[in-house]
Amino acid sequence: MSITRSVIIQDISEQPFEHMVVFDRSDSSPRPGILLFPNVLGTKQADFIRAEMVAAQGYVVLVVDMFGQSKRTIRADPDPARYMNELNADRALLRDRANAAHGLLKGLDSVDPARTAAIGFCFGGRCVLDLARSGADIAGGVSFHGVYQAPPFPNAAITAKLLLCHGWDDPIAPPDATVALARELTEAGCDWQIHAYGGTGHAFTDESVNMPEKGLAYSAAADRRSFKAMADFLNELFG
Repeated sequence: MSITRSVIIQDISEQPFEHMVVFDRSDSSPRPGILLFPNVLGTKQADFIRAEMVAAQGYVVLVVDMFGQSKRTIRADPDPARYMNELNADRALLRDRANAAHGLLKGLDSVDPARTAAIGFCFGGRCVLDLARSGADIAGGVSFHGVYQAPPFPNAAITAKLLLCHGWDDPIAPPDATVALARELTEAGCDWQIHAYGGTGHAFTDESVNMPEKGLAYSAAADRRSFKAMADFLNELFG
């Protein structure tokens, strides 16, 4: 196995977006393709490492740039959420960028375009859900400590199966928001499941986060359990 990374530039509305494709270059056969949507900060080393873990299971992973080339933040910035907030305020633009990335993934030589899925973390979980809500032909999606509120316009028919890995004490997705999402997906006839982890808040997969007083903290147990749940889910889709 030889996991490699390769930058791909995609132009959308005359704006460059810098994605990273991660795959095993020793395998030349078409494989399932996975979109990986990062959190509020945009693409970074932690996402590439996570993508390598997923690629090692036999997938081609596209780490998606949702903000545009060079539009990245760090937690110490005065406004680390500024690029995310632009898309939160324009959910149609968020949807369209997610679909553009899906189209790019399906066009990669190493990807079987009939077998694709998406995973996402925090804001990336919202991207997964909005991609599914758009009617995209992904087989499934996995949201890790995602954001659940529906966009302010009607959804298309959801065909993707969905797995939500959720910290029950997440202040960004409290129980009422979680129940509202379950109701939305049920009414849409979606095949969905929620894995809720007790004593767990937001950002539980992010080793750099330690703000338990704000309900944001890494959890090694929830990280391990949710990754296994994702692996089992993807294997069910494509195994």
